[in-house]
Amino acid sequence: MATRAALVTGASRGIGLALARALAEDGYALTLTARKPDGLAAAAAELTAAGAEVVHRAANVADEADLQAVVALHASTYGRLDVLVNNAGVGIGAAAGEHTTKSIDLQLDVNLRSIVILYRECLEMLRGDGGAQVINLASIAGKIPQPWLSVYAATKAAVIAYTQAMNRELATSGVRSVALCPAFVDTDMTAFIRDVVKREEMISTADIVAAMRFVLGLSPAALVSEIVIGRSGESL
Repeated sequence: MATRAALVTGASRGIGLALARALAEDGYALTLTARKPDGLAAAAAELTAAGAEVVHRAANVADEADLQAVVALHASTYGRLDVLVNNAGVGIGAAAGEHTTKSIDLQLDVNLRSIVILYRECLEMLRGDGGAQVINLASIAGKIPQPWLSVYAATKAAVIAYTQAMNRELATSGVRSVALCPAFVDTDMTAFIRDVVKREEMISTADIVAAMRFVLGLSPAALVSEIVIGRSGESL
């Protein structure tokens, strides 16, 4: 069995893959999941080639059975969970009168419902030897909601609230949670805004990695529930 193990959702690219790489570098065995099998397999192969211990399973995080299968794979492979990274997310812009029910449900299910289910399914492992850290990827949109991204912002605000509730409920048993709330991060998911915000003006995935490593380096007595990462020169 691994001495330290982590599970990362949305791990095939962008922030999720950057966090997975960092965890592998820091000695964690990994379970990776993402929706598209090809990209996930490529990410797992990259990390394995670099010396990491990795298992992976493609999953739709909006599907409860898929999430349960990923957790079962992790449990049977490693038997422990020291870091859970809830990174999978989706944002769909629309005006208030133009939201489709399908897009509303998708954002609620992927951005929020999946996190609640993963806490439930992982809780026994998270409470294991000495507790664990949960990293929830929220967004600055959850702190400063924007028009046309109202549903996305609402889900991320809920993630922040849920993180705070989990700390009040679970921190005394060793399970600490943090909501990371970045502004635009330079990944393929922010390509739509590059004509307005230049890539060099965006937060890098390395900044998100640094935030995660900061939290993981804290003593058991310290608790950080939220980290807001804005862009330089932009008022929060």
